[in-house]
Amino acid sequence: MKNITVPKHIAIIPDGNRRWAKEQGEKPWIGHKVAAENLEHIVDTARELGVEYMTLWGSSLENLEKRPLAEKKALLDIYKTFFKKLISSDKIMKYGVRVRVIGQWREKFPKVLVNLFENGIEKTKKNTKFNLTLCLAYSGDDEMISAIKSIVESGVGANEISGEHIKRNLMTSDLPPVDYMIRTGGEPHLSVGFMMWDIANTQLFFTEKLCPDFDEKAFRVALEEYASRGRRHGA
Repeated sequence: MKNITVPKHIAIIPDGNRRWAKEQGEKPWIGHKVAAENLEHIVDTARELGVEYMTLWGSSLENLEKRPLAEKKALLDIYKTFFKKLISSDKIMKYGVRVRVIGQWREKFPKVLVNLFENGIEKTKKNTKFNLTLCLAYSGDDEMISAIKSIVESGVGANEISGEHIKRNLMTSDLPPVDYMIRTGGEPHLSVGFMMWDIANTQLFFTEKLCPDFDEKAFRVALEEYASRGRRHGA
């Protein structure tokens, strides 16, 4: 993949974990675990190829409210394991990886997990070479509503509100627009307003592969597809 054009910012909706687990005769959280392991390799590959920003959707507010208790506990354990491994890796500082976590995780997650995330965010906040954002207990609808409330509370007049005001009040305020959004799982749709402001002009890629099967090779195929597309930007 030498000299291939890569997106500056990639977002991934990793769908299909539970269906994959069911097909394998496993508990749902096994699908989540395998998917997390896949995504670790994909993040490394993206960084090596020159992608500057990568955003991964880990869970929505709806996931945490509707999933069975055993699955929710297993998900939190996976987050803990994944994040501990991430921030303790030598790669974090060696390659200048900055980690962000957006969503309502501070309100919804156990204190021990919140502290772990806070420590990782603080440890990496000065890194600038590669930006990894995790969306946890996240809803795009909730993000937009919160942004609008913040704008109203700030006293900005209705006629003065601009796109800059909206972006400044989003959880993604310091992230650039998404260039390429990948959704696994074979269902070509978006969910609960995922990053709605930031994907307004994104290229979309939907794959039939369930996330635990969406490996580094499949990711490279997606990048080749991106490089083959022409962007007219309204022209």
